[in-house]
Amino acid sequence: MDRGTVGSAQSGRLLVEVREEGSSAVVTPAGELDHHTADLLREPLEDCLAKGFSRLVVDCSRLEFCDSTGLNVLLGARLKAEAAGGGVHLAGMLPVVARVFEITGADAVFTVHDSVEAALVDEPGSDGGDGGEG
Repeated sequence: MDRGTVGSAQSGRLLVEVREEGSSAVVTPAGELDHHTADLLREPLEDCLAKGFSRLVVDCSRLEFCDSTGLNVLLGARLKAEAAGGGVHLAGMLPVVARVFEITGADAVFTVHDSVEAALVDEPGSDGGDGGEG
């Protein structure tokens, strides 16, 4: 189901996939997001914003670890997306990653969804229905 795949980046510990879903870009980091791998997420997020996607959905369901550097990448993307009239939506966080957001209070500044599907249904202009064919 690689509809509209935009690209991917990879290191030994982090793989980032990007795809387009309507007016949103869905960015899926898989593995460990830390000081050594943060640029592998920062660059695709910035590329999406540069291409005009101000609404970014970060699928965290395959993110196994996130430290403060990774958190700062997401916070930076959030500021840029909001400046462009959009935002960063986090989806499907594993408990270990959700705990980092809870401890730091970052969960209060992001819109957090249980799944990517829920984040996409919450898209502005969405009728909340089944979205037609898909």
